[in-house]
Amino acid sequence: MTVPPTAHVACVLLAPWGLTLLQRAHPGVPVTTLSEGTRRVVYVSPEAAESGVQPGMRDTAALSRCPELHAEVVTAPEASAAWNEVLEALYARYSDRIEGRHQGVVFLSLQAPAARELATALYAPVGLATSRELAHLAALRAAPGDLCEVGSAEDAFLKRTPLAHLGVLGLTPAHLERLTFLGLHDLGGLMAWSPAQREAFLGVDVGSRINRFLKGDRTTGIETYRPGQTLEASLAPDAPLLEPEEAHAALSDLLPGLWTALRGRTCAYLTIHAETLGGTLSATRRLKWPLDQAALTRIAELSLTDTGALPLGIDRLTVSLSGLRQPARLVGLWAGLAELQVTQDVLDRFPEALVKVQWLDPYAYATDAQYAWVDWLTGRVRATPMMPRRSRHATRSETHARAVQRLLAFFEGSGS
Repeated sequence: MTVPPTAHVACVLLAPWGLTLLQRAHPGVPVTTLSEGTRRVVYVSPEAAESGVQPGMRDTAALSRCPELHAEVVTAPEASAAWNEVLEALYARYSDRIEGRHQGVVFLSLQAPAARELATALYAPVGLATSRELAHLAALRAAPGDLCEVGSAEDAFLKRTPLAHLGVLGLTPAHLERLTFLGLHDLGGLMAWSPAQREAFLGVDVGSRINRFLKGDRTTGIETYRPGQTLEASLAPDAPLLEPEEAHAALSDLLPGLWTALRGRTCAYLTIHAETLGGTLSATRRLKWPLDQAALTRIAELSLTDTGALPLGIDRLTVSLSGLRQPARLVGLWAGLAELQVTQDVLDRFPEALVKVQWLDPYAYATDAQYAWVDWLTGRVRATPMMPRRSRHATRSETHARAVQRLLAFFEGSGS
């Protein structure tokens, strides 16, 4: 009887995710990511680092060190949309158990042959172990395109784990600096300490976490991935798209199908991929709800303008919606089978207690023009309750009289 291979936890490292996106879009070119506000270098590729580019430099200083450098700001919407596409591709090809909560690090339930194939396909370091923590540590020790598998000798693997990789277990740079000052170079030196010593030196929170990890308290399960987080539609015209009117017609053909596929859901990002002779140009915009189909079309046109692909001619146009969510909806004041009976009991005792709101113009300046009260049972519009003028003026007069009395009492007291 053939025993099937055991499925373990695989960790794929694509971090920092923004730098990985630029490296995939510009292979063989030195790249750096820039901050949106100050345009300073955040992450540096190995090719750029060899030319003297360092994090914290301004983009002009980095270009003076490396003239062929490609420096770009990777916005959060672009990174999130691309990350959702990666998770969808991994679900369709490799596993139904995927967790990618942090961009650049994804955990899958895989067997060893599939993990090795994934490392080659993505040209990324992949770690394979019996838990997520061990798999993450193994991925940090793997080269791009290789698989580092933790076998039965877990203790030997842990003892050789460098201190620089222990951020996975919760250690901060301050902890690592202090441990290095004491002469420790790997986890083996920390394993020689007693649990009480680790808690006293690292703190109760971090020390207890390390102690539980060394005792075998690790995360072995991976949640089932929910597919359908990305909707996509493509169009390949007979002739390249060059004019805005042609692009508008193409988007008008693509978006109605996507709008129907949403089925009342919301999406966080809209991404445009335009394939041209010079390559694929993409742009992503964050969506704010509520939206209708016409507004979605306008945002798609703006995103296509952001790509700058029309002057080059678009051979294929792709629109994707990512970050799908089902909006919550409160169907009534009381949920359950007895909802109607409870409502009727309240109305029998308090006939005017429950009312509905009929929106007239939410953007009107006057309150009575914004909405109207509607009777719960009859549906007739009620008059908006207002405070009687007499009682309002009386309240102001009484307040003024009390203020005058307090003022006179103060002066009389000071004069005596």
